[in-house]
Amino acid sequence: MRISSKVPNSGPLPAALGIGPMAARLEAAGFDGLWCSDHIVMPAVAESYYPFGDDGKVSWDPQMPWYDAVVAMTMTAAATARAEVGVAVLVLPLRQPVTFAKQVASIDALTGGRMALGVGAGWLAEEFEALGVDYATRGARLDEWMALLRDCWTGFPAARDGAHYTLPDGVIVQPTPLGKPPILVGGTSKVALRRAGRSGDGWLGLQRAGHLDPDALRPSVGLLRREAGAAGRDPARLRVVLRVIESAGRADVVAAALPALAAAGVDEVIVDTSWDGDGDEVAVHDRLRAAAM
Repeated sequence: MRISSKVPNSGPLPAALGIGPMAARLEAAGFDGLWCSDHIVMPAVAESYYPFGDDGKVSWDPQMPWYDAVVAMTMTAAATARAEVGVAVLVLPLRQPVTFAKQVASIDALTGGRMALGVGAGWLAEEFEALGVDYATRGARLDEWMALLRDCWTGFPAARDGAHYTLPDGVIVQPTPLGKPPILVGGTSKVALRRAGRSGDGWLGLQRAGHLDPDALRPSVGLLRREAGAAGRDPARLRVVLRVIESAGRADVVAAALPALAAAGVDEVIVDTSWDGDGDEVAVHDRLRAAAM
């Protein structure tokens, strides 16, 4: 199992410690992947239902600084040499798809092919409204944008007259990524799992450290693989990543669950570390690596 970590790109830590220095410390500790998170704007009061909490309400201060995911990935990549660099997850329908494809390809090409993407349809209707994107069409846009990314990464995307994006003939998008950055579909709904199996390179799920439930993941992984098989794809090639939020200071809880998570089909976990003192990232990595082995 791959052991990866969140690089904080929201709250006070990026300004206090620096995204690059934190990423370098995490890579030196041995983590396989370094992942940031994504929001562009936040409403002063969110009426949208937050799907990952007990009461459906956001638990963070909306005035908290949230540094851009592309900037965070760039700084992470520049400060490291080995670890995979990703986002878990980026609200892809809110991004200009050709511009974002070029940004990802540029980072990937300059870092030796280390990029990975978790993408989702989004849940915060107020964010879509603020950016002038129709919330009702986010799923269709996500499907179209995923196809656009891959097409642009060839360097010579075909002309497209899609439902939500038109690309003229003869467009050249350079540079191209060194490889094919994996696109993992985030979300816990059946729609997200079907999309991951049908057109993603895997699934990026989420559970809270205090509510880890490997048994609950088995039906999701099963649906993912069935959808892949029905689409004529090899289910064994899909990657299953679990983002474990609220996991700082809970390495023992996550470590105890790793064997059952692996048995449920999880290939990689993304955890939090504590930045209150020196060396927590080393202790967390070593504890989880030992449990995974």
